[in-house]
Amino acid sequence: MKLAHFCISTAVVAALAASSAYAQSHDKKEAKPAQAAHGGQFIPKHGPKPAPRTPAAKPEGHGAPSHEAHPAPAQEHQAERNSRDVPGHPNAPHVQQDGKWIGHDGGRNDARYHLDHPWEHGRFRGGIGPKHVYRLAGGGPSRFGFGGFFFSIAPADVGYCADWDWNSDEIVLYDDPDHPGYYLAYNVRLGTYCHVLFLG
Repeated sequence: MKLAHFCISTAVVAALAASSAYAQSHDKKEAKPAQAAHGGQFIPKHGPKPAPRTPAAKPEGHGAPSHEAHPAPAQEHQAERNSRDVPGHPNAPHVQQDGKWIGHDGGRNDARYHLDHPWEHGRFRGGIGPKHVYRLAGGGPSRFGFGGFFFSIAPADVGYCADWDWNSDEIVLYDDPDHPGYYLAYNVRLGTYCHVLFLG
């Protein structure tokens, strides 16, 4: 009798364990995120979509200073650009979990990102997109690097990288479809991004 009771108890425990394992694996399949993740943080699958084409116009501020002339953080630009789309999101350009790039809506003729000489230091030849996560290895907004490559933050975006950790944050680079000469550096820890220039 005791042996039969033991066998039934063991069978019940095994059935419950199998049922629980199936439910967990089924839940994981249902809850599988659509986006890639690194270190538990969201990484967008792709960069922003290009802005709709508008009639060609001469960009405002033609002849704006080149990227070597970095002014102090542009607080007036932050006041103009409210990127807080919902409570709790940063008031900085950022990417929502659905992949929408908030703050990348100035269009192709946005004078803040006009360069007289796009790609003057060449193009970045490393990997672009979510499969290529880079750890910052020092510097600051005017010059930061990783893996022997160097970049600088666009003058209009300097105020948006004040909380970046230049010695350890991970970034992902995306092509900027609207502003020739710029890439978008997405900070994985913060979920924010800035326009950046490749320095070589």
